Amino acid sequence: MLKATTPYLLSAVLAGAAAPAGADVVAQPVLVDDLKAVFGQVASVDQTHARTRIAGTLRELSVDEGDLVTKGQVLAVVVDEKLQLQAVALDARLESLKARKSLARTNLDRTGELRKKGTVSQARFDESQTEVDVLLQEMAALRAERKLITQRTREGAVLAPTSGRILRIGKISGSVVVPGEDVALIAANRYILRLRLPERHAKYVHVNDPVKVGARGLAATPAGNRVGHIRQIYPEIQDGRVVADVDVPGLGDFFVGERVRVWISSGKRWTYLVPKEYVWVRLGVSFIRLADGGEVVVQTGANRDGMVEVLSGLHSGDRLVQP
Repeated sequence: MLKATTPYLLSAVLAGAAAPAGADVVAQPVLVDDLKAVFGQVASVDQTHARTRIAGTLRELSVDEGDLVTKGQVLAVVVDEKLQLQAVALDARLESLKARKSLARTNLDRTGELRKKGTVSQARFDESQTEVDVLLQEMAALRAERKLITQRTREGAVLAPTSGRILRIGKISGSVVVPGEDVALIAANRYILRLRLPERHAKYVHVNDPVKVGARGLAATPAGNRVGHIRQIYPEIQDGRVVADVDVPGLGDFFVGERVRVWISSGKRWTYLVPKEYVWVRLGVSFIRLADGGEVVVQTGANRDGMVEVLSGLHSGDRLVQP
């Protein structure tokens, strides 16, 4: 004879109340997310290029793929030997002008003394003054040109435009480059999972929706599933696919492009969820015991937070007992 028990509605179990030991539960269909397994790829939110600013020969390449860099760090140096020659030529011209200015200043002082005595005319004195002024202007122009050469030499340093990890080096030391050439591709520090979903799923995905994320295979991450959230859905459908980015805590930042299995909702469907303690397996076949003493063979699906999905074998109103 079966022991009389109080039926325990399955909806109460789903609401978070644990079924008492030995209690009956009444099977009732519930509406759940229809989860689909897809692959996402680890990507950085932003990628940027470190480029050359002057023409010359690439030297002192100090980074390699995989290195972490900080914003403003010198990655390489472009050397233009013509700039050094131009600087030497300007320095020589500047020294020559300094000597001429010294002579012109001496001549001006002498002319000024003679002008006071009335020996030379005012016109001669003005010519001496003009000569000094012209030499001063020429020296100022050469100094400005020398500063320009110095600035162009400083621009030979190839700087990291942002902090992040080097994904790709585009040049080798000794390469001849022109302004704007790509030296390194840098992934910014923030990493996400990028999903490319069939466009039929577009109406089911929304910003802030939870996404179940599997463990990364290549990175040293703990086993088990984590939950991320969709942070952005791109409005452009590419090759029949919707692109969405998922924020995942502790995703890691090394293997960009690594594939990770994720589960997303592709709609809603009705199903039965049974506490896993009520399902038992014999010879590979799953059974559930009913309150009338009978047993039914069931087809089970995925586990959902301690509940087992029953795809077939149950009917609404069936009273289940724990074996």
